[in-house]
Amino acid sequence: MKNYTRGVSRSTLILLRRQLCSSRPVFHNPVAPKLTETSQDELTHFNALASTWWDVNGPQRILHKMNLIRMDFIFNTVRTHLKLNPPGTPAEDQVYIPPFGLDLLPGAIKSRIIEDQELRRDEILADAKLSVLDVGCGGGILSESLARLNFIESVKGIDLSADVIEAAKLHKSKDPIFNGGKLTYELTAIEDLPTDEKYQIVTMFEMLEHVNYPSKVLLEALKRVEVGGWLFVSTINRDFISWFTTIFMGEHVLGIVPVGTHTLEKYINQSEIRDWLEQDPERKDSFQVVDVKGSIYLPAYGWKFTSTPDIGNYFMAIQRKK
Repeated sequence: MKNYTRGVSRSTLILLRRQLCSSRPVFHNPVAPKLTETSQDELTHFNALASTWWDVNGPQRILHKMNLIRMDFIFNTVRTHLKLNPPGTPAEDQVYIPPFGLDLLPGAIKSRIIEDQELRRDEILADAKLSVLDVGCGGGILSESLARLNFIESVKGIDLSADVIEAAKLHKSKDPIFNGGKLTYELTAIEDLPTDEKYQIVTMFEMLEHVNYPSKVLLEALKRVEVGGWLFVSTINRDFISWFTTIFMGEHVLGIVPVGTHTLEKYINQSEIRDWLEQDPERKDSFQVVDVKGSIYLPAYGWKFTSTPDIGNYFMAIQRKK
């Protein structure tokens, strides 16, 4: 077996073991100037990447590839959990939802029920006008994709890097579809947004692993989700596999991610977010984790979902119940 740790200093490996074995409290609550603030080194790092953010073959090519499954995760989650018969729907207009598994029905009947349900989902989405807040939007890769969906009414992308916000605005200006104000960008922190500003969808993708106070950022995000709305998160579990794939291989061996993009001790296990939601009775009563999917990057294929959300990268969907 090839030894991928050859060339890595002994002190680096010792430090890695200490980081992996530490019981660092990931969710803590110290006071910070900006909750979404990252270190000056990381901010400088992302500012330097601004000019190449939209180069699909450049330093951000992994994000461009990941955006495909980002969109799949958001779209499939929202579509699957639509209320097909919302309160007030006349009986004659209601779609049949059997109180048992469809597999118990004859094939032809099952197919007809599924077809009717899918048509109702199409009708609901055609009339939907959802608002989106993209926190840590970077150069706008996800923001632009969401703004192109016909059931999205508005998208606001926010970030603390002035250079990447300018890159996002510049790229947006090249497409006349955004001239009507459907997509906007602001150089601001989430805690500086009005507290009564609510959204049906809030996204924080590849962002939590770069901030100093993730629990505070999550709290601010949850405050801005409307009842019935969604918070979508993606980040990285803190384990050896994650270090090996994202930092050692991704940054130092394959060079598919710029060196300095990731810091192991800032990674957050998906179980820690679940536990954090459960710790507070009010959060537990108001929010629920609906879905979590692992994801992995295969150089010859791209990004794909996995059935192991406890290893490597993962996506999480949190819905506000009330």
